[in-house]
Amino acid sequence: MVRFKSRYLLCEVCVENRSSLLLLEEKSIYLAVKAAVARAHGDYGSALLIVSYAGIVLIRCRKSHYRIIWSALPFINCLENRGQKVPCFLNCLHVGGTIRTCQKFLVKYSTQQLHRMLPQCKNEAERDEVRSAVLSCSLGKEREVEEDEMEDDWEDE
Repeated sequence: MVRFKSRYLLCEVCVENRSSLLLLEEKSIYLAVKAAVARAHGDYGSALLIVSYAGIVLIRCRKSHYRIIWSALPFINCLENRGQKVPCFLNCLHVGGTIRTCQKFLVKYSTQQLHRMLPQCKNEAERDEVRSAVLSCSLGKEREVEEDEMEDDWEDE
């Protein structure tokens, strides 16, 4: 039996009003990507799995088809959900072979974004919130490394 290899496209949903992200559902993103692929490449389809969370979308597709989906993403200019159209675009941040590499990239990307936000803070309370968010990202990495080391030590015994 042959295993199907997948590619994961980590995309950011860019909208003018961040509160409109609450209107979006996975199904609307799925339908928009499927329609964009059909418009750009005809009826040549592929299996998709889309998971979205807080403006970040993870698209899974076959390894041989990821370039087709990647090339169709710029044609998405709005997402429709429950009759409301939300103008937006999908910015592809990373293409990975596993979910874990996408997660690692997302932690690194989020940390960079938080560091960019720090100089734009207007008061000390905002700075403290951004600093705590940066620390939570870095502490998560340290905990992950410690857990991996503990597992390695346990396996050695």
